[in-house]
Amino acid sequence: MRTITIDGDAIDGIASFYAEINRVLMAGEGWTIGQNLDALNDLLHGGFGALASNEPVRLVWRDFEKSRTALGMEATKAWHRAKLERPTLYNAETARDALAALERGEGRTYFDIVLEIIAEHDTIELVPA
Repeated sequence: MRTITIDGDAIDGIASFYAEINRVLMAGEGWTIGQNLDALNDLLHGGFGALASNEPVRLVWRDFEKSRTALGMEATKAWHRAKLERPTLYNAETARDALAALERGEGRTYFDIVLEIIAEHDTIELVPA
């Protein structure tokens, strides 16, 4: 099983998370994935970038807890607020409900959602480090 390492110390928010994902998983490609969860999910299905061979991968995520904080409550609230500013592109009601849940101390953070997406891929073994 091949090992790929994410440098969590390089992650201080959603944009830098995707910069790190592109650096690690899209090296050698002439394009990068956009900053959205659907693109991340597509990437993890394999077929291009570091996952082109579709072989099982051990994904070591260094500074995991730092990334949890960087993609935590504040980043997630900002992400939902940005969606509310573009109601023609995003479902404002869904974003409002998610934001309200976070403000009550409930709901999923961006980090939680990323972990759920990774867990859906049987060929990826996540190793928090």
